[in-house]
Amino acid sequence: MKFIFALARKNLIKKPYRTLAMILLAALAAFTVFAGSIVVLSLNNGLKSYGERLGADVMVVPSEARTSGSFDDILLQGITGNYYITEAQLNRALSGVEGIEKVSTQFYLASVTASCCSSKLQIIGFDPETDFTVQPWIRERYSESLGDGDIIVGADITLNSSMTLQFYNVKCKIVARLDKTGTGLDTAVYTTIETIRQMAENAVILEHLTEGYDVSTSVSAAMIKVADGFDAQSVAGKINGRKGVKATTAQSYVSGVASGLNNVAGAIGAMVAVVWLLAAALIVVSFVMVCNERMKEFAVLRAMGASSSMNAKLLLTEIFAVTAIGAVTGVIFSAIVTFPLTSLIKSALSLPYLLPSFWAIALTVLGAIAATLVAGAVSALFAVARLNRSDAGLMLREDA
Repeated sequence: MKFIFALARKNLIKKPYRTLAMILLAALAAFTVFAGSIVVLSLNNGLKSYGERLGADVMVVPSEARTSGSFDDILLQGITGNYYITEAQLNRALSGVEGIEKVSTQFYLASVTASCCSSKLQIIGFDPETDFTVQPWIRERYSESLGDGDIIVGADITLNSSMTLQFYNVKCKIVARLDKTGTGLDTAVYTTIETIRQMAENAVILEHLTEGYDVSTSVSAAMIKVADGFDAQSVAGKINGRKGVKATTAQSYVSGVASGLNNVAGAIGAMVAVVWLLAAALIVVSFVMVCNERMKEFAVLRAMGASSSMNAKLLLTEIFAVTAIGAVTGVIFSAIVTFPLTSLIKSALSLPYLLPSFWAIALTVLGAIAATLVAGAVSALFAVARLNRSDAGLMLREDA
C-alpha cells in the first residue's frame, strides 16, 4: 500500500496543472455547499431568535407609525424611529377591549451617533413594573433591577473601558451586554422608561426629536399579552377600530419574515444545488477524461506485473487525495469569505441573520467535505469502470 501512495503522490506532482485544476473543481463544490449552508442555517436561526424576542401577542403603536413596517425596521435592521402617543389616548384606545391580559408600554428614541458605533442607535425604554417582553430576555444576562441611568446594550455595541455611554447629556452606565440575536436589536440600547424620558427632554432642546410632545406623558408603543381563550388577531382587530392607534399581531410579523426567509433560503438552496451538481459533473467528466488519457500508462503498469486491482487502487487514491485537498481548501476559503461578511450579508438580505453554534458549523464543515467526496467517489466509479473494461494488451499493441 505504501508503494501505491508513493506512486500516486509522484503522479500528482508530475502533472501540477492537471492536479491543480482538479483541486479547484473540488474546492468550488465545497465552497458553494459550505457557504450556502451557513447562510441558510443563519437565516433559520435568525427567524427563531426573531420569534423568541417578540414576547408580546399584539403590538399597538400610533397610527402614523405605520405598524406594518415600523417595528420590523427596528427589530430586523435597527432603523431608528421616533413616534409617540399620550398614555391617556392609549388607555382610551384599549379601554373595554376584551381579551387583554397584560399591557406594558415602551418609549423609543433615536440617538445621535455614539462613540460605540458608526451610526445612530435605537434606544428602547420599558416599564420595569409591567414589562413582560424585555426583562425575561435581559435576565439571561443581568438579574438585578435597572437603576436610574443604567443601560443594557445589544451584542454589536462596542464596550469602552469606562463602561459608560452618553445620550443627550445623560451619562449612562452599561451594566450588561445581551446575547446576539441576528436582528436590529443587536444595535439597540435598553433602559427604564424614566431614564429614556430624561434623554427625550434633552432631545427636545438639542435635536428637536420629540418636539410637540409632552415626553413625560407619552409612549411609543404598547405590548399586549392576550388572555387564554382569546385570539390575538381578533383582539388586534378590535383595537384597530379605535381612533389614533394601529395594532399588529406578533404572528403577522413572524409569518411575514418567514415568508421572505423561505423565499431567500429556497433561492440560495437551489443555487447551491445547481452549482454543486455542475461542479460534481465537471469533476466526474474531468476524472474520466484524465483516466482515458492515462489508459496506456495503466497498460504499461499491467505489463510490468501490476494487477487490475492495483491500478484501480492507484486511481482511487489519486482521486480521493485530490478531492479531499480540494474539499478542505474550499471550506477554509468559504469560511474566510463568509464569516467576516456576516454584517454585510445580514444588511443585504434585510432578514434576521444569526450564525449557528460551533457544533452546527463543525457538522456543516463535515457535510461540505462529505458532499465533495461524494462527487469524487462518483467520478472514481466511472473511472475505475472504464479502466476495468480496457484491454492492456490491445492498447500496448496500438501504441506499438
